[in-house]
Amino acid sequence: MSVSLNINSLRAEFARFGKTPYLLTQSDDGRPHAVAVTIEWHGDCIITSAGTRSTSNVTARPLLSLLWPPFEPGGYSLIVDGDGHVNSNSSDARISITPTRGVLHRPGTSPTSAARGCGSDCIPLVG
Repeated sequence: MSVSLNINSLRAEFARFGKTPYLLTQSDDGRPHAVAVTIEWHGDCIITSAGTRSTSNVTARPLLSLLWPPFEPGGYSLIVDGDGHVNSNSSDARISITPTRGVLHRPGTSPTSAARGCGSDCIPLVG
């Protein structure tokens, strides 16, 4: 699946889940680094401001994820993987994210997910 064909599905889920996911990057020692961020769309990219550690992580290891937890017990989480790029200027650093994969995910298996070989109840959006 191409990103351009599914970007509208991803935008619709962003509208439903809101503008405040967790940004997950990888630290020097391989551990995940999670911070709450506020995002906005800029064309087909997602933009967020981030701190020193997040921008350093993205500069060194540009693969990252955004995570929105479910609204209710048993609900779906929205998980978006992407390629990050740090755009710096004198006032702040911003991370530009090109989505490469997006999925609604929750524990358990649905018949549709099982047919795709997924061990959880997943609804692919992008990628």
